[in-house]
Amino acid sequence: MKTDDLDIRCARGLLPIVLLLGLLAGCDQAGDPVDPAADATDIETKLDDLFAPPTAAEIEAVRADWARRDISAAEATIELTESYPLDETPATLRIVSHRVGEVLHYGAILAPDSATPGSLPILMYLHGGDSGVEVDDIGLVIFALGELRDNFVYVIPSFRSEPLEYEDREWISTGPGGHWDYDVDDALALLNVALELTPQAKIEGLSIVGGSRGAGVALLAGIRDERIENIVALFGPTDFFDDWVREIARDAAMGFPRDLPGVAHIDTTFIQPYMRGEIGLAEVRLELVRRSSVLFAEDLPAVQLHHGDADTTVVVSQAHSLIRAMEVLGREPPAFEAFIYEGGGHSIFTMVGAIPRAVGFLRQALGGESALVAATASR
Repeated sequence: MKTDDLDIRCARGLLPIVLLLGLLAGCDQAGDPVDPAADATDIETKLDDLFAPPTAAEIEAVRADWARRDISAAEATIELTESYPLDETPATLRIVSHRVGEVLHYGAILAPDSATPGSLPILMYLHGGDSGVEVDDIGLVIFALGELRDNFVYVIPSFRSEPLEYEDREWISTGPGGHWDYDVDDALALLNVALELTPQAKIEGLSIVGGSRGAGVALLAGIRDERIENIVALFGPTDFFDDWVREIARDAAMGFPRDLPGVAHIDTTFIQPYMRGEIGLAEVRLELVRRSSVLFAEDLPAVQLHHGDADTTVVVSQAHSLIRAMEVLGREPPAFEAFIYEGGGHSIFTMVGAIPRAVGFLRQALGGESALVAATASR
C-alpha cells in the first residue's frame, strides 16, 4: 500500500471525528451556533478598549483611592518570639499578626538584640510567586549583605490568602488575594506594626528589596509611602498597559491563561468578568492603573532596577517601560539606575554582578540619606 493511499484512508476514518469537533467548536454552551472569527474580533475590540492609554483622570482616581485606605497598625499581636541568630549575632524573631481592614495579616520581624533603641533602619523583603513566604527566605538577603547584616531590622510580610511559614508552622493571612494592589496595604501596615513593636527600628533609611511580584509591590509601596527611601527591584512588573500584558489577557480571554504569578487572580477577578460583561470597562482599567508603577514614576524614591533580557516570566519590556519614564523625568544615578543583563533570566543568580550592586545601593541607607535626596542635593 502506498503512503498516499494510507493517508487518504486515515483521513476518511478521521473525517466524522473532525466534523463532530467542528460542530462542537461552532456552538456555545446553549447549543447556539457561534462565529469563532466574530468571537476573536469581539475579544480584540474589548482588549483595544481595555488597553487604551490611561488618562490623567484615571490616574488621579487611583491616587484618591489610595489616600482613603487605612494602613494603620490595628490590633497588633505577637504570635511567636524566638531566638534567630544573624550568623554569630544574637537576634530575635517575632511573628506578628494585625488587622488591615477586615483582613487578619501575618508577618515576621527580625532584629539584632544588641542594637540600641532607634538605631537601625528597616529593610523589608517582598517575595515573589503565589505560594507564600518562608522566614528563612530572608537568609539570601542576609548572606548577600555580609558585614552589613547586623545593621538592619528585617521585615517580612506575607500576602493575603497566603501562608507565612517558619520551621513546621504556618500562619495564613485571610481575605481574597489582592495581587500587587492590596499586597501594598499589607506590607505598609506591617511596616507600622514593626515600628510600633521593635525598639531598635527607626524610620529613616527605610529600604525594600523585592523580586518578581515583590518588586512590583515594592515600587507601588514606594509611590504610596514617602517614608520609603530606597528600593531594589528585581525583574518585577511595572506597566500593566504593556503589550506583553495584553498578550496575557488575550490568552486568558481565549481560555488559555498562562501559568504565571498573579495571572489566575487577574483572570478570574477581572478579565473573565469583563469579557462576559459582568463588570464595566472603567472598573477594570482602574485595576490596571493601580498596578502600574510607571504611571506614578515621579513619586518613586531612589530605585535600583535589575532585569534579564531572557526573562520569560516577566519580560524585559517591563523594565524598559520604567526606564523610559525615568528618562523623561531626568532621573539619573544614584536616584535611579537600571541594569539589563544579557541572557539573564528570572533569577538573581543569572544576573552577574546584581548582588554586589544591590548591596552597594543599600549601604547608603546606613548613612541616613537616600540616594534620591543625595542626588537632588548635589544638583
